[in-house]
Amino acid sequence: MEFYHTRIYTENAYIQSVGTNRYEHISDQELLEKFYLDRDNQWLGIVLQRYTLLLLGVCMKYLKNEEEAKDAVQHIFLKAITELGKYKVDYLKSWLYMVARNHCLMKLRDKNVFVSVEENTQLTSPETDRHEFEHKEITLTLLESSLEELNPEQKTCVTLFYLQKKSYQEIVDTTGYSLLQVKSYIQNGKRNLKILVEKKMNTQK
Repeated sequence: MEFYHTRIYTENAYIQSVGTNRYEHISDQELLEKFYLDRDNQWLGIVLQRYTLLLLGVCMKYLKNEEEAKDAVQHIFLKAITELGKYKVDYLKSWLYMVARNHCLMKLRDKNVFVSVEENTQLTSPETDRHEFEHKEITLTLLESSLEELNPEQKTCVTLFYLQKKSYQEIVDTTGYSLLQVKSYIQNGKRNLKILVEKKMNTQK
């Protein structure tokens, strides 16, 4: 057990210590291709470091504890290093998100913390769900581009409500809009986003 925890710490320390600034111009996919070519874990360290905050945020969302979330990120890094050595992943961001979510749900189940049926059925094997990862990555990309097409009021309120998890009152205080306006912008923005994304997805078929 001690060796196991030491290995996690070592892998994480290695990732944290890699200097990444000079590789900012290289995409995630290019770094992964370099790894698949020469199997040098340096490339994985660089690309995984880019997602530290994302993974920490996902783990905090589920575990509600900073120390547990940090520990979970270490485990996820180790799992990623192991799994990426076995097979190729085309959509890394979605893949890491799914690995993090599955890890956290398993932790909650082990602690006998209630997990909704919807979340529980989403426990998946990364190797068998590449199509789902690809679909999620495409949807995220379409959402990001569609968000830019909303009018400024809708874009602001949707971003604050769904991405930054602000309450209605916090959005009122931030924007100066009335409560009625905020609810209207969010409702209409959500509907318009759905229309835009569906239209773009249909054009890709």
